[in-house]
Amino acid sequence: MRAVLTLVLVLVASPTYAASPVLSSILPRGAQRGIETELSFNGQRLEDALELMIYEPGIEVTQFTVVNGSQVKAKLKIAPDCVLGTKHCRIRTASGLSDLRTFRVSALPTVAEVEPNSDFKQPQTVAGNVTVEGIIQNEDVDYFLIEAKKGDRITAEVEGIRLGDTFFDPYVAILNESRFELATSDDAALIWQDGVASIIAPADGKYVIQIRESSYGGNGACYYRCHIGNYPRPLAIVPAGGKPGQKIAVRFLGDVSGEFEREVELPANVDPEYAVFATDDKGISPSGNRFRVVDLENSIEQEPNETIAQATKAAAPVAFNGALSSKTDVDFFGFTATKGQTLEIHVWARRLRSELDPILILYNAQGGAIASNDDSNGPDSFIRFAVPEDGQYFLEVRDHLRRGGSAFHYRIEVSPLVPEALLGVNEFVQYVEPKLAIPQGNRFPLLINANRVAFGGHLDFTGLNLPDGVTVESFGMAADQGLAQVILAASSDAPMSGRFSQIVGSLTDPANPNPPRGEVRLPTVLVRGLNNIPFWTEPTYSLATVVTQKIPFTLQIVEPKVPLVQGGQMSLKVVATRAPDFTAPIKIELVLNPNGVNSSREVSIPEGQSEALISINAAGNAQVKDHKITVRGEATVGNGPVMVCSPFVTLRVAEPYFRFTYEAAAVELGAETDLVVKLETAKEFEGDATVQLLGLPNKITTTAMTFNKDAKELIFKVKAEADAPEGVNKSLFCQAVVTENGEPVIHNIGTGQIRVDKPLPPKAAPVPVAQAAPAATPEPTAAPVKRLTRLEQLRLEQEQRVKALNGSAASPDSKPTGGQ
Repeated sequence: MRAVLTLVLVLVASPTYAASPVLSSILPRGAQRGIETELSFNGQRLEDALELMIYEPGIEVTQFTVVNGSQVKAKLKIAPDCVLGTKHCRIRTASGLSDLRTFRVSALPTVAEVEPNSDFKQPQTVAGNVTVEGIIQNEDVDYFLIEAKKGDRITAEVEGIRLGDTFFDPYVAILNESRFELATSDDAALIWQDGVASIIAPADGKYVIQIRESSYGGNGACYYRCHIGNYPRPLAIVPAGGKPGQKIAVRFLGDVSGEFEREVELPANVDPEYAVFATDDKGISPSGNRFRVVDLENSIEQEPNETIAQATKAAAPVAFNGALSSKTDVDFFGFTATKGQTLEIHVWARRLRSELDPILILYNAQGGAIASNDDSNGPDSFIRFAVPEDGQYFLEVRDHLRRGGSAFHYRIEVSPLVPEALLGVNEFVQYVEPKLAIPQGNRFPLLINANRVAFGGHLDFTGLNLPDGVTVESFGMAADQGLAQVILAASSDAPMSGRFSQIVGSLTDPANPNPPRGEVRLPTVLVRGLNNIPFWTEPTYSLATVVTQKIPFTLQIVEPKVPLVQGGQMSLKVVATRAPDFTAPIKIELVLNPNGVNSSREVSIPEGQSEALISINAAGNAQVKDHKITVRGEATVGNGPVMVCSPFVTLRVAEPYFRFTYEAAAVELGAETDLVVKLETAKEFEGDATVQLLGLPNKITTTAMTFNKDAKELIFKVKAEADAPEGVNKSLFCQAVVTENGEPVIHNIGTGQIRVDKPLPPKAAPVPVAQAAPAATPEPTAAPVKRLTRLEQLRLEQEQRVKALNGSAASPDSKPTGGQ
């Protein structure tokens, strides 16, 4: 766990709410190590700032002063051996935690840009081996003049996009006095979108460094830091990895003075961001060469290895290292593997800041291609290989565009598939990073996502190095889920403090002494491109977690006493306990809907009130089980927003108590008919249930009914007004309500249909025919009316139409009774 060195000089004696502090910028954008320097931290709602939290070690905060709500100043003492590069920090206030921002640590003294320096003939003169800090405004070009002797190395490395301030694409060039470009750089793979230019001075004289935005844009947020000097600047390193704690010899490639070797001692612990800094008698490179620290033996390519017959060979697991030195270069490696193994073969190239865009091809011992890949991990390649038989296998690596050079290094890691959990945090609000600020006596929700690699099962979550008084509340992540709710709860007496914590998810498996696990990652997007696509993201490997002062409300869900049935609905009551003087509205929503359940996302507890209802409904295939739910709430407290959540409660999703089968029905305008619903009770219930037939067309009416657990059918009397719309409606459903424990269990069960017909035209009266009076016969006793099925009714209606067309009257005893 990375340490934090802080100094707290501000205390808050009484509650002052300045929630959700904003840290917008840090000026200057960096500092030299080995000295003490003052930085300004600018933003909003900083008046109750308490602490500068720095993720990386080697920096001591010796003075911390709140200037006003928009600015904090801090003096930083940077250790002489502080690792160069990006440092991540946040400001902790009594009421919140700021955004993440960065500053850079360099080995060279900082010189400020001084305008005017936009004319090539009047550049700003600087000494060698300095870091120039400036701004590129729109159409701005900055020039800096240095002097050098013939044979001197001159390098200018620019930090622009790496500062994380804005969408800034810097361009750097080294020119001679005649304005001839000796070296230029726009996007160097080594340093992402930034540029690095190097030359060996061809003669004694003056040289000009030019800095601008690549397309001559710029604005007031386009800060840069340009390291100008004769320090080493290799572009590649071979090997590009080693084992933890190992001393290893490496070759640096791509420096204008030529390649050179150094021995480096690797850290004992794995560091995903580890880099090796090149040094010589002139100094140290401003940024390191990315380097893998992983427990694999190295194998270095042995030229020539351009064919399978020449392949550099080793036994797997292994890490092959090399470089494609020319446009025609391809490299082959051979490894032995055992039947039944599952191997992961990763090419690390662009992820190590190489110029290489690799293509990877896997061959069997006879030279037959088994698999190939391009661009599985960004531009890098990956193959998962189930070994079919014992023997020798071969790998080919080449550049996608058949390029090569001193900066085209790579590392191919061939290792067994290792189960692991890749954990992240979902945003509640799009493009807004969750900030782990837990008010005293309250709770804060996290929505953790997981990608299980090569394993399945239930994940449990635990917290590491949490602030005093903070605990993790979680019911884990079920085997069939990819999202889990985790609550961080602070006791009412938890001291206001901050720590760099971690939440770990691990497989629940008592029989496995080393179950798969993973730590939560919360990368921060600092710069977004078009359509808000992340363009510059800063990774961090711990979670800044703080306890803040009490806020004037808490939330609680009134746990339902009845289930939510599949196809049903209910209203969840959410209660806010408010301080007497706090009346602001509180926006509420479920943190995570159970599988198959939907809930309203536009609900607020109104101003001055303490309750609100969240409508939820379950699909017909909603997962039947007891689900844990919590609701989060946001409100403006003081002059900023805060977010907390309720404790977990249980929501039980159950199967419906009964099933309905609808018989088709038809009704004529101005008439009435029966609509029959067959009923089957799946779960017995006490008392009567009420039921309404819903979804009827306009001007078609019926009345509600009741039934008990013994009922077998429901008969709705449906009446159509004379001007009701004709046609077939197929969206009828019944809403049936059973009352249990004083609460409704609401069922929405469909679907039925009804056809609305126009009445048949009146039939012509028959011509009377003289007949002898029949003998009087006794009138027959009326038979009981039989309710006809829809099929029988349609058959009789068809007979009536045929008889009407033939001019004969229908027999009185053939008239349908109606209904279903």
